[in-house]
Amino acid sequence: MKTSLFTFCLGLFCCGLLFTTPKSAQAERIRDLTTIQGVRNNSLMGYGLVVGLDGTGDQTMQTPFTTQSLSNMLSQLGITVPAGTNMQLKNVAAVMVTAELPPFSRPGEKIDVNVSSLGNAKSLRGGTLLMTPLKGADSQIYALAQGNLLVSGAGAQGGGSRVQVNQLNGARISGGATVEREVPIDFASQNVLRLQLNEDDFSLARQLSDEINRRFGGATATPEDSRTIRLYAPADSAAKVRFLADVQDIPVHVGVMDAKVIVNARTGSVVMNRHVMLDSCAVAQGDLTVEVANNNEVSQPDTPFAGGETVVSSNTQIAVREQNGALQRVNTSADLNNVVRALNSLGATPNDLISILQSMKSAGCLRAKLEAN
Repeated sequence: MKTSLFTFCLGLFCCGLLFTTPKSAQAERIRDLTTIQGVRNNSLMGYGLVVGLDGTGDQTMQTPFTTQSLSNMLSQLGITVPAGTNMQLKNVAAVMVTAELPPFSRPGEKIDVNVSSLGNAKSLRGGTLLMTPLKGADSQIYALAQGNLLVSGAGAQGGGSRVQVNQLNGARISGGATVEREVPIDFASQNVLRLQLNEDDFSLARQLSDEINRRFGGATATPEDSRTIRLYAPADSAAKVRFLADVQDIPVHVGVMDAKVIVNARTGSVVMNRHVMLDSCAVAQGDLTVEVANNNEVSQPDTPFAGGETVVSSNTQIAVREQNGALQRVNTSADLNNVVRALNSLGATPNDLISILQSMKSAGCLRAKLEAN
């Protein structure tokens, strides 16, 4: 566990060296800090069937919707399945198909799709997705998906043992959907556009507006709030495209951002930026160890013909040990390097580090925003 902590803190130390080397503000483009309101992707979703599986499809007795979907598809092709027929399918699987429709997509363009098993199929490897309509939030069909699945996982089983690498019930089709309808965007007729900042910041909104007005003159940009900037664009479509391209390429020297610490209790990861600071504090940490041992014991009768039975019993032992925690002093730190050294001196694991940081934030000695994922 200490080795993993050393690797974790070493990674933070290297990140600190990368971020603390330049003392001046770094220049970034406006395109990296904002997005254009209304110009976004649209999520598509559809239900379909995958055929051609090598006996790894859905078990139709447990997934009746697979059989129903296949019967409906065959009826559309002019094939009538007698009522009450018990189709024992092994090579068919019901799937959900999802995709992202980029802005300004036109009919005939190709987009990538993701395919995920809906039933109890063992694997989608080697399958082919049949024609599946993809609908948007308005229940309108915007694309049609079809093609051979590409599964990144692999697995093998035999003799009661099974080995699997990555997922076998998820696949991807590159360019597997054809756009049939474009999303209406009233972009050409808009004279007023809005830039949305990736993070709300009043100072950054004012700074971006000043840079745009300095480049184009006048009152071209006006900040509306901490996240939105109003732009007055040319009426001509071609001129509007050139205007937005020039705006997005304007370099901006971003000042000091907020100090943040992001913790994830599920994975035990802690990420902090270079502006994190610590005040002097004292931390008491105790090591808590929980051991659970499960041993199976076999009890047999004393005599072979006594009429008794062989019984397997489970003997579970639970031991809890807690060592005395040592009170250690953490001095005031000015940058990320000293923060990492101070926390590393406590000898805490990443999970313990999350609790320590939360306690430091509550005590007021952690000078940063603490966010939990």
